[in-house]
Amino acid sequence: MIQRIQTIWFFLATLILVLLFFFPLATKMVDGSLEQIYTNGLHHYLQGKNGKTLNVEVFLPLLISHIVLVILCFVNIFLFKKRSLQKRIALLNIVLIIGFSFWCSIYAKELTGGIEGASFGIGAYLPAIAILFITLAIFGINKDERLIRSAERLR
Repeated sequence: MIQRIQTIWFFLATLILVLLFFFPLATKMVDGSLEQIYTNGLHHYLQGKNGKTLNVEVFLPLLISHIVLVILCFVNIFLFKKRSLQKRIALLNIVLIIGFSFWCSIYAKELTGGIEGASFGIGAYLPAIAILFITLAIFGINKDERLIRSAERLR
């Protein structure tokens, strides 16, 4: 069976998770300096006499788990011949994204003074969109399974 719409949904979920690398989760202004939380770390933009400088505090475990999420979602595209495995990996991916989002919220407390007064960027909402796309892919897989079962009944 040729995989149809779920390929697009898994690709869009992968694209959304890749975009999460580039958009901040939270932003906060502290004493004239800008602090932003990304999935790869905490970025401090300090306003000095010579202009802006950037200090980065890297969150390596969070970064590695984000890369694993992207790879897992991308590999799931090519498992279309094993639909039950594809559905299980998609469900696992949803659970991992929820856990990853919770973990990101814990790291967001690394901002100076906590998350009070911080504005949440588009990166804070991208995991929910990725979960939506993966859920739509699961619906597409179920639709293919129903189609195959009905075709087998006609034989």
